[in-house]
Amino acid sequence: MSISENIFQLKSKLPKDITLVAVSKTKPNRDILEAYNTGHRVFGENKIQEMTQKWEELPKDIQWHMIGHVQRNKVKYMAEYVHLIHGVDSLKLLKEIEKQAKKHNRIIDCLLQIHIAKEDTKFGLDENELNSLLTSNEYLSMTNVKIVGLMGMATFTNNKEQVRKEFSYLKEIFETQKSRLPGLEILSMGMSGDYEIAIEEGSTMVRIGSNIFGERNYK
Repeated sequence: MSISENIFQLKSKLPKDITLVAVSKTKPNRDILEAYNTGHRVFGENKIQEMTQKWEELPKDIQWHMIGHVQRNKVKYMAEYVHLIHGVDSLKLLKEIEKQAKKHNRIIDCLLQIHIAKEDTKFGLDENELNSLLTSNEYLSMTNVKIVGLMGMATFTNNKEQVRKEFSYLKEIFETQKSRLPGLEILSMGMSGDYEIAIEEGSTMVRIGSNIFGERNYK
């Protein structure tokens, strides 16, 4: 099936209140434009340089989501245009986003990444670190970043019950924090292999690449 057919089929299966982030990393502009021409506007990239190049070349009404691990020294390159940063996993990174957002007179929306997987290779805050960050004077004095939700990646495994348990745990944390932070609206969890379980467990945003664009072209 074509990219546009994949998008239409996927959207027909997703509940209406779920935001679909089409993960376009490593994909050429023509593929993104094919998805764009179906009316889709939300795209996710994991490398800031690649995303910036695409932002410069593609229509300006695209919402670019940074979904990869963010290096602090690269934040300045996307601060002018990024719509949502998914993987904020430290106060240091948040401070850099605040600093760069100020330069562009913007408020940048962010998701805090929570470590829910069994794999140590995945990034993210634990519950104690999350609480410390959200109650810190440094965070509370920030004016140019807005925490709008949480994000997490489940263990890469065929064990669906484990994946479900991890998503369920993140949903619990989300609900706890939501009662303290009314602006918390987004729960980003679920990718091509596990998005159906994620939605059942309360996800409001899914990141899907290969189900739309086919397998990635890693160089």
